[in-house]
Parts: sequence; structure tokens; C-alpha cells
Amino acid sequence: MIGIIGKRIVQLILVLFGVSLLVFVMLRVLSPDPASIVLGQQATEQSKEEWRTANGLNQPIIKQYVDFAADALRGDFGKSYYTKVSVQEEIKPRFKATFELTFGATILACLLGIGIGTLCAVKKNQLPDYIGRIVSVSGVCVPIFFMGILLNLFFSNFLHILPSSGRIEPLLKPENITGFVLVDCLLDGNMDGFVDAVKHMILPVITLAMYSMAVIARVMRTNMIETMEKDFILTARAKGISEWRVIWNHGVRNSILPVITVIGVQFGVLLGGAVLTEEVFAWPGIGSYMVEAVLKSDFPAIQATVLLFAVTFVVTNTIVDLLYIYLDPRIRMTN
Repeated sequence: MIGIIGKRIVQLILVLFGVSLLVFVMLRVLSPDPASIVLGQQATEQSKEEWRTANGLNQPIIKQYVDFAADALRGDFGKSYYTKVSVQEEIKPRFKATFELTFGATILACLLGIGIGTLCAVKKNQLPDYIGRIVSVSGVCVPIFFMGILLNLFFSNFLHILPSSGRIEPLLKPENITGFVLVDCLLDGNMDGFVDAVKHMILPVITLAMYSMAVIARVMRTNMIETMEKDFILTARAKGISEWRVIWNHGVRNSILPVITVIGVQFGVLLGGAVLTEEVFAWPGIGSYMVEAVLKSDFPAIQATVLLFAVTFVVTNTIVDLLYIYLDPRIRMTN
């Protein structure tokens, strides 16, 4: 286990170096001139040149990257070109909003994916299996933003039973204790706010969870079918063990280990998918923040958010690997 942690630390360093260098160079080469965007098209060349000099954009690109990397190692990602506020301070509340949304979507995707995959395997080539496979294929094929728009139109604009945007009604917003609205509502004893926050989360969570749910369901179905054909399943049934115990104790438990790795990967996918979901539902998360930064060529904000995504993805996969080792004794013995 210590060896895996060491490998992941090295991998994290390499990933961060590669991602930071790639993003840094691409922004300087492909992005529109931020001076023109920040100061406006009517600004003179002299004022643009002074702005670039003040923000270090006139220096050689190698020196710019070295300065950026040195500051990033100290946890300083600079200030936004527009708000003049530290980027890390702007990201903190938005990342918590995205994490809350992504965590809810992950839980939903796991519950539905494992449930549908198990049902499809047990009812192989029967009506539940056909329906489950249609749902899985639809979850993979339908784009996230299109799914979000459809859900928004139906449940919000047509049925009027769920809010269409935002995170919570402003009048019900709890005291900022942890930055997570659901947790803060509970700590504040604000049950009306908690219910309202849950209602705001339903549509974006379903939208974000659909793709990962489909992937998890397909992997679970395949592993479950293979497991249910093993000799120990026949032995368990021959002993007279009830079918639901055979499915749960012997089928699901022996099929779910490979799914754990998929869940870890899908968490990173959900973070990326949150960009589109947050735009559709006006969710004040890091995805919408990054979109705004890209449109405005706000280099410090873009660099910080991309690196945060990379760190989160690598750390999540490390946790999944450690959990896999803990759950599978065979891997513990080989390590």
C-alpha cells in the first residue's frame, strides 16, 4: 500500500507538471489577447502594453512559466484579471458547490448502475434486461447538456414541480459554516432550506449521473453474468441457500470489485461533465467559473481550475486503488 501511495505521488507530480505546462503554453499561443478583452477594443496600444507589463505577459514565456510554477508551489495562483481577487479565494466556494453536486451524482450513479446491472444479469435476455440495456445505451448516447435541457423543460417549465436553476432560494440560504449548503442547513437547523436545496439538486444530479450510471450498469451486468456462471454459485444453490442471498452474498459481492475502479474513473468524468451541467442549471460551481474564465481569457483562473481538476482526478484514483486493495485480500497478499 505504501508503494502505491509513493507511485501515485510521483504520478501526481508528473501529471501536474504536464498539465500545467500544456495549459500554460496553449493559453499563450492560442488564446485571444487578454489585454484587449480586459481593457476593451477602444484601448490604445500603449495602455495595452502597460497592462501586459504589469501582469508579466511581456516576459519570455519560459520565465513566465517558472514564475507561475514557483508561485503555484506556494499555493499562490495569482489574481483574476477582472475581479483583482485571489483566484484560490474565488475557487473555494465554487469547488464546494461542484463537489456537492458531483458527490450526489456519484451516489445516484452507483445505486442505479449497480442495481440496474444486477437486475439485467439476473434477468438475462428477459424484459428487465432489455429495458435496462436501453436505459444504459441512452445514458451513454444522449449528451449531458441535451438531457439537462429536456429535464429542465419537463419538470420545471411544464410541470412546475422543481426549480430550474440555482442552488437554493436566497431567502433560505443558511449561514456559511462549511460551504456545503446541505450540511450548513442541517447545522443551522434550517430544514426549509435543506428541502429547498435538495429540490434544486435533483435535476442537475440526475443529469450529471446518467452517463456514469450507464457505464457502471454495463460493467456490472457483464461481471455479474460471469460470476453467476461460476461453480461456487451452483454450490450455494445446491446447499439450499435462498436465491436473493446467493445473488447478494455471492454474486454482487464478487462482481462489484472491478466496478470500484470504474466508479473512481467516473468521478473524474463527472467533474468534467459538471461544466455543461452547471451551465444548463446555472449552478454556481467551478465548471461555470472556468467557462467564464475561458471566455474572458482570464489566465490565472483557467490555470488554477485545470490544475484543480487534475489533482482531484489523481487523488480520487489513488483512494480507489487503496480501497480496492483493502477489499481484495489477493492484492494485499501480493503487495
